[in-house]
Amino acid sequence: MYDRITRERILALVAQGRSLNSVSRRTGISRYAIRSWQTRIEPLSRATQCPRCEAVPRPPAATHAYAYLLGLYLGDGCLSRQPRRHGYVLRIACADAWPGLIVACREAVKAVRPANSACIVQREGCVMVTSYSHHWLCLFPQHGPGKKHERPIVLAPWQQQIVDDHPWEFLRGLIHSDGCRITNWATRTVAGKRKRYEYPRYFFTNRSTDIIGLCTDTLDAVGVEWKPARQSRTAQNISVARKASVALMDRHIGPKY
Repeated sequence: MYDRITRERILALVAQGRSLNSVSRRTGISRYAIRSWQTRIEPLSRATQCPRCEAVPRPPAATHAYAYLLGLYLGDGCLSRQPRRHGYVLRIACADAWPGLIVACREAVKAVRPANSACIVQREGCVMVTSYSHHWLCLFPQHGPGKKHERPIVLAPWQQQIVDDHPWEFLRGLIHSDGCRITNWATRTVAGKRKRYEYPRYFFTNRSTDIIGLCTDTLDAVGVEWKPARQSRTAQNISVARKASVALMDRHIGPKY
């Protein structure tokens, strides 16, 4: 960490018309650091970067983006403890089939933690949107030992308030991570003839009873009718099939890009 006097001295050399390369070689300070000082000479305080680490905790500034990111995290995300230098790493799995989802996930990460980068790590069939920060644990207190479906998942009061304020963004994150919109078909008899018809339907699948409950509670809050769907041995499913409710979901959630 360089003090303000050093920063002012370096910027004075640049102001004399010297290139960033020459100043960097002369001082041993990276061009990236010098360029950042041209925009902001005062260092960012780590304490004030995280809205949960301040004396009076407050929600993240981009609450709409956080609500979406929370849904993605509960569906296909995880936190991992990293060496002391990095703190925690947030990883959210996004299928290669949905490139727009990858973009939306990265944008949400950057909106919530603008001081941190959001990189992509390719895996077989998917990418991991990855971001390092000392403060991810502050923003996702649901993290703990073991898998999410094996431990209680309860929102903190400030998180619940964000979900109440932005229910559709939260649902959008859940559906984009562990949900889908499909077209079902069925047959019925009309005038003595069997006819096939199609209808759209939303599904949400998760192994955690608590996360399923968060989804259904939020659906109830926005007036979407849902019902339990066929359960598998490892996961629980809910379905939205009523025409008016599907139309409401289409209006606010839409496809995974």
